[in-house]
Amino acid sequence: MTTTIRPARPEEYDAVGELTVAAYQHDGFVRGEYAMTLRAAADRAARAELLVAADASGLLGTVTYCPPGSVYREIGQADEGEFRMLGVAGRARGLGLGAALTEHCIERTRELGLPRIVLSTAVYMTTAHRIYERLGFTRLPERDWSPVAGIDLYAYSLDL
Repeated sequence: MTTTIRPARPEEYDAVGELTVAAYQHDGFVRGEYAMTLRAAADRAARAELLVAADASGLLGTVTYCPPGSVYREIGQADEGEFRMLGVAGRARGLGLGAALTEHCIERTRELGLPRIVLSTAVYMTTAHRIYERLGFTRLPERDWSPVAGIDLYAYSLDL
């Protein structure tokens, strides 16, 4: 089957929100009220760029690309792209969709003429770290941060 990465459609927003929560829960990564943020796909679509990976069987993954000006940006500076909330459905794990969604965000950053893309990832998301590092991202420790007590985030960047 052919997988396509495209903007999420309004009729998919609820399913995208649930897919995102399920992907984070699958690995035990949903803590506190963050599930509400992950579920808010319609808001992400309105205030960022909500993307999905889909094939004929349905939705397989999602990522939120946060261009300059998006309220969903966390660490991005004015001349950087940023993405967050990348999630892949359990049935689609191991198919390279995390890398494909990340590569799509890299290309989007290039389209915007930005020289760098950044992201934050929880210190315990080691599978994600391997994907990012394989794609050429490097740690950006001066931007590591903690949104709430007990959740420590690593920053990564890729110069384009």
